[in-house]
Amino acid sequence: MANIQQIAQHAGVSVATVSRVLNNATSVTPETRRKVEVAIKALNYQPSMLGRNLRNSESRLMLVLLPSISNPFYTEIINGIQNTAIANNYNILLCETDSKPERENIYFNMVKNKLADGIISMDPTVNMQKLNELSKDHPVILCSEYEQGGSIPYVTVDSEVAAYQAVKHLIKLGNEKIALINSDEKFLYARLRRAGYERALKEFKLPIRDEWIYNTKELEFEHGVQAMRMLLQLEEQPNAVFAVSDTLAIGALKALNNGIKVDHPIAIMGFDNISFSSMTNPTLTTVAQPMYKMGCLAAEMLMSSMKGEKVESIVMDHELIIRESTML
Repeated sequence: MANIQQIAQHAGVSVATVSRVLNNATSVTPETRRKVEVAIKALNYQPSMLGRNLRNSESRLMLVLLPSISNPFYTEIINGIQNTAIANNYNILLCETDSKPERENIYFNMVKNKLADGIISMDPTVNMQKLNELSKDHPVILCSEYEQGGSIPYVTVDSEVAAYQAVKHLIKLGNEKIALINSDEKFLYARLRRAGYERALKEFKLPIRDEWIYNTKELEFEHGVQAMRMLLQLEEQPNAVFAVSDTLAIGALKALNNGIKVDHPIAIMGFDNISFSSMTNPTLTTVAQPMYKMGCLAAEMLMSSMKGEKVESIVMDHELIIRESTML
């Protein structure tokens, strides 16, 4: 492969002139630029993007932190980030932390050592103290999960309002015994969605019963199955269930479809509108987050931050998607 010295020799110019052409400098005359471009084409020269990026003190790489790549919630957000990044000549690196601090440190050090230009974090388990320290000198954006009162810009939906409206919909359908399948309440979204659930029940003067609130450790399908089985063992079964994620709700549907005896039909409501929610039997009523758009905005916000621009947090609208699981 030809190098820059050979291009300069072929065009009859200096190496510095070739460099100016490659970097689109305006100080090169049209005739000289044409000679260099002809030489580049004749010798099939491919400039090193790595070298150029190093000279410009940038990597053109965004890191995307998430706890697990297997969670389908992240798919559309990642697509939005990636498409926006590529359209602006950036690449992304998916960084699965598996909730391990040693992995986080590797990715944080990549940014500190200029091997990446910034971070979009979708990881609710991330060490926020270290991430806040990193954000003082490097671009960081939070997506979906965020820190209340924190200084890092974020894009998200209002989980409390969304949960409140979801449970209110269940109540208006005639359901008065509504259970909650929640995740670990050390996570902000879990606390907010529980608050929305309780707000709706209080508004309609319905009981908040501890035995109807089940907290899982993770947002896995199997945990939704287990939660629903536990609720069905109660002496008084609920007639509706609000799950804080679609994966938990789909697990709950699976438990109902496994032939377990129930006293009455049970409506199921999820949260997220992942692709699988329209493929279940029955299809799942859920709260839709604009996941693709959230990813696009997160990437745009990170690029603005990279340019030194001030970035404001964004709270996006959600939508209630009515399907068969609540039409009982």
